[in-house]
Amino acid sequence: MTDACPPEFIDIAHRLADASGPVIRGYFRQPIRVDGKTDASPVTAADREAEQAIRAILAETRPGDGIIGEEFGNTDTDAEYVWVIDPIDGTKSFISGRPIFGTLIALVRDGIPILGVIDQPVNGERWVGAAGSGASCNDDPVQVRACPSLADAIAGTTAPELFGPGQIEAWRSVADGAKHVVYGGDCYTYAQIASGFVDVVLEAGLQTYDFCALAPVIEAAGGIVTDWHGKPVSLSSDGTILACGDRRTHAEILTLLDG
Repeated sequence: MTDACPPEFIDIAHRLADASGPVIRGYFRQPIRVDGKTDASPVTAADREAEQAIRAILAETRPGDGIIGEEFGNTDTDAEYVWVIDPIDGTKSFISGRPIFGTLIALVRDGIPILGVIDQPVNGERWVGAAGSGASCNDDPVQVRACPSLADAIAGTTAPELFGPGQIEAWRSVADGAKHVVYGGDCYTYAQIASGFVDVVLEAGLQTYDFCALAPVIEAAGGIVTDWHGKPVSLSSDGTILACGDRRTHAEILTLLDG
């Protein structure tokens, strides 16, 4: 069982999101240079400056902790506590003026995520989930909804083309069996699992900073997040993610993936 997250870390996570939000809002729907990374994904000054704002607070408040960040790399990843940062998860949505991206902030202890924040700074929505605590959106409790089977589910993924060879068939089997399918949204769709509006997200090829914040939020809301083999999320996860609000649907999809 994962140890409870100390309350002081939750307070720090709020400070981090409070610092990054104004940076991102200042660039949203404004002319901004878009650079390409080596993997062809886009990055902007908003991504970089938001992560710098987060790192500045961590340097002041938690100098002995490790950091894994999308834009400025990793430090002390073998520390007991490691902060995992994605300043803008969904940069394509950000540069397209679509407010369905988010800032992801996670705290990992001994390799296991114990705290997650999904912050949408334009809409003013912030989901927080921590081991030993419930999940909330803007301090109001949230909870997953009952979904007894895939046939009852709203299932989502960011984009089918993000699946690797041999993985797209797995997504198609889930999509074909679901009641409804939604695309896009990146971390925002996971937040809707925690709030009880979406039931399943299936993805692959994710990086550590893409998924570490998602699991604590959904699990604190009563859901489950694993890799495609049913293993809990950790720093050593392989980047495949199955997130569900209902364990019955999760078990059904694992059977599909195994087949």
